[in-house]
Amino acid sequence: MTSIWPALFGLVLSVAGCSGKPEPAQPAIWHVTGHGEQEAWLFGTIHAAPAPLAWNTPPVAQALARSDEVMVEVANISDDAAVAQAFTALSRTPGLPPVAARVPADRRASLASMLAARGISESDLRDVETWTVALMLARPEDGSDGRNGVDRAVLAAAPNKRVIELEGATAQLSIFDRLPEVQQRFLLSAVLSDAGALDDEADLVEVWRRGDMTRIEAETRTGLLADPAVRAALFTDRNRRWTTRIVAEVRSGHRPFVAVGAAHMAGPDGLAAMLTRAGYTVTRLD
Repeated sequence: MTSIWPALFGLVLSVAGCSGKPEPAQPAIWHVTGHGEQEAWLFGTIHAAPAPLAWNTPPVAQALARSDEVMVEVANISDDAAVAQAFTALSRTPGLPPVAARVPADRRASLASMLAARGISESDLRDVETWTVALMLARPEDGSDGRNGVDRAVLAAAPNKRVIELEGATAQLSIFDRLPEVQQRFLLSAVLSDAGALDDEADLVEVWRRGDMTRIEAETRTGLLADPAVRAALFTDRNRRWTTRIVAEVRSGHRPFVAVGAAHMAGPDGLAAMLTRAGYTVTRLD
């Protein structure tokens, strides 16, 4: 939802499913209108949570019913094996230096601590790319499960609607894989620097449940997203590509329900702002 990388990794390695009564939520959703009857909806999701979420509020249900297609980041998000295969295919390169040599000296104690907490030895990471290590460590230890993610729930609730994939798992992970090594090391260092906050995912779930876009927008400017090049690759450039796809669907007469991570809706570089600059009226419904 927030810093993007924990959310992406939540697609790759899920823990055991959680059960129980879904937590109530009031997530953010927007109505997009253009010339004539052009319309779409933007729904900010969370990709993983410790427990199921009651995401399908009346505004969301009405929007999903009125739409004629669903746009998501990854269409086969429920296929854990396929997503894991994409991850594995990109995650290793022979001849890499030991992972401890890829972080500043003052971060090595944090690296050792986080690896130990997750039951990972440095030998397990031989030839594992730096971005992969960062995502492995960025995953919160609070029991968050991708099977509780709202993206999956939206797709399950709309089995007869056309599904448009904005990226796919391989394309998403390739964004990290294409980062220069210096930026991959910045990514890993940022994860190590923010170790305490990474395990506070429950607080971030609560922010999503409240639809607190002010807080979500603030999160998109911290940590690794404070680096301009990384921010462009993981956030701004993706939003521009998605905006182009959304506009094309709307102009062709479709009414897309766009369900992507809530962080992508936030701030002047978010989808809502980009669609506004493209000439559409964007109104928050909840």
